[in-house]
Amino acid sequence: MHNKVVTTLARAFAHLGAVSVRFNFRGVGLSAGEYDEGGGERADALAVVRYVRAQWPHQRVYLGGFSFGGAVALAVAREADPAGLVTVAPAIARLPSDFEPPSCRWLLVHGEADDIVPAPPVVAWAARLPLPPQIVLVDGVGHFFHGHLQALTDAVTTFFAPELGTI
Repeated sequence: MHNKVVTTLARAFAHLGAVSVRFNFRGVGLSAGEYDEGGGERADALAVVRYVRAQWPHQRVYLGGFSFGGAVALAVAREADPAGLVTVAPAIARLPSDFEPPSCRWLLVHGEADDIVPAPPVVAWAARLPLPPQIVLVDGVGHFFHGHLQALTDAVTTFFAPELGTI
């Protein structure tokens, strides 16, 4: 929840006028529970979507996630039915076996030099999907976007500003 990539995503959406909600998965930080190999974490994400829709019923819901969180956002996108999705270096190896690709507008941002979730397999996988995402590959950038968070903000802003507004 306090990771600089996650925080950057939240700030980008907030600057576009969207309500931005960040949360820890079960067992992370002060959250109750323990890691559940993705199953419980998907339930956590869907619970947050339900909460957001109850709190702000007239707002469109967008999902975002980074690394493992990107895989979780992808995994729940069909059921959550967001207006849009952004994933940053999604850990696609963590997707469930019954994964169904999202049908919403989707931005995938990945550092070209990512040594934790290497970009080539993710980009190749995404390009083969029936509705592939818009892919932004940031040259020379690693997993945590050290020194390049503005590139992430710019990608999100460019992709979502036409429907949300401008900074």
